[in-house]
Amino acid sequence: MVEAELGARKTAVLRAVVEEYVRTGEPVGSETIAEHAGLGVSSATIRNEMAALEELGYLTHPHTSAGRIPTDLAYRRYVDTLPAGSRLREAQRRAITGFFAETMLDLGGVLRGTTQLLSRLTQYAGLAVPPSLEEEGVLRVELVDLGTGVMILVVGQHGGVQKVIVDRPRDLDGRALEALEHRLATSLRGKSLADSRARALRLAAEASEVERDMLIAVADVLGGMQEETRGMHVVVGGVANLADEAAHWRRETVRRLFEALEHESEMARLLREASSAEDVSVTIGAEHPTTEEWEASLVAAPFRAGEASLGAIGVVGPTAMDYLTVVASVRAVARRLSELATELGA
Repeated sequence: MVEAELGARKTAVLRAVVEEYVRTGEPVGSETIAEHAGLGVSSATIRNEMAALEELGYLTHPHTSAGRIPTDLAYRRYVDTLPAGSRLREAQRRAITGFFAETMLDLGGVLRGTTQLLSRLTQYAGLAVPPSLEEEGVLRVELVDLGTGVMILVVGQHGGVQKVIVDRPRDLDGRALEALEHRLATSLRGKSLADSRARALRLAAEASEVERDMLIAVADVLGGMQEETRGMHVVVGGVANLADEAAHWRRETVRRLFEALEHESEMARLLREASSAEDVSVTIGAEHPTTEEWEASLVAAPFRAGEASLGAIGVVGPTAMDYLTVVASVRAVARRLSELATELGA
């Protein structure tokens, strides 16, 4: 549909119907729009415009009601005509500022808090896909002397941590362990997990027999971190808010969405797609097979460190969503998250 097919009045009526339905969850009649929307026309005129909008596919109505409800096409039209740079309410701006002022320096922890923040701001479920730890750089490798054992500690640049205790080689004394740790730190720092594992194995091939077992153990730890991060993981916060929105959905829809959040893979795929976008992306109902199955909408935005995309955050909720608030919230949080990730050098 192009702008000329609606015109200013139909666009205003459609916006009013969407906002009223999002507010109440009830089919909207022409009298309600005439009374509350301030369009300056009679309910009869609004009724004619709503009938025309229904013919164009923007509205539909349950057989048991004279009121209309928006279709996915109506929500798309509404989202596409939202004013650019919509401002958040003061309370929401304070919540975002307060969260990032007090937040921790572990990006993984920040993302968990971010999903809860998004849920509080929007009253839907907050989502995040962390950076792919399979590709993250190794921040440090430590070999901690435990007497009869050695703890291998690997810390990634995005907050991933792996700790494994192995038997200490009989002839590897404390001084040799420190030297080996220094060699690993010099060789692996900043390299990806895959590259670090390969380098540790090369070091093992060239090392003395007493060092070889320890280097192979380090390579195994790095390989284990790779395996753990091959699956796409979604951080979810505020799922209880979806139950509060259940009045806008059929019971079966709520059940399917909760299952999707539990299994993650489809949600992760949608968020991964959003991580390559330039700004906020909105997927509404039938626009994607996954959201069509859920009868839901997903609003997502990428977060970056400098120019490098790290992942995505978002909100999932009913298609009858407060898009104005959600889009502004997701955009603002993604911007602050990108600033933090850049400061951390993620």
